Amino acid sequence: MTANDIEQLSRDVQYLMDRLAIKDCAVRHARGCDRYDSELLASAYHEDGVDEHGDAINPGPKYPEWVNAAHQERFLTHTHNVLQQVCEIKGDVAHCETYVIGMFKDKEGATSRFLYGRYLDRLERRNGEWRIMVRRSPVDGLLVGDASMLTSPAFIRQGYVKGMKDERDLSYQRPLTLSETPADRW
Repeated sequence: MTANDIEQLSRDVQYLMDRLAIKDCAVRHARGCDRYDSELLASAYHEDGVDEHGDAINPGPKYPEWVNAAHQERFLTHTHNVLQQVCEIKGDVAHCETYVIGMFKDKEGATSRFLYGRYLDRLERRNGEWRIMVRRSPVDGLLVGDASMLTSPAFIRQGYVKGMKDERDLSYQRPLTLSETPADRW
């Protein structure tokens, strides 16, 4: 390998590490929302970061308080799914467009909403860590569907574990085993 090859390899590895860290930030944000993990969710933002969801504009560190209350008020459960991501990185600043689908089971449990859109983020790398400085959340569409099958005897007999809104969720179990499952099942 030539010195130029090694230099190019070094740039390529740095780019891949940056892309993975940026995607991990988006995933950390989604998981923090769904598990009501305020500390994890706040860790996606710099202290001076900001989040815009419609008319609600919150400083990043205060966003968990707002979003957890909004989700708790309206939904029994929800999942935020992070999909493909386009990312432009220039030094310690990145601009990303991340496609998302949010699925929200309404309080009465009969319907679920599928909200799809994008997160438009400006991230900055500070002290080697990528976090969000500005997030805007355009919504591209919304579908409402019947969720009553989740309470049908046929589904309940299958014994699926319910996702939990806190650290009781199986995703926190270490090590993950089959012997310790929560009592909350459908």
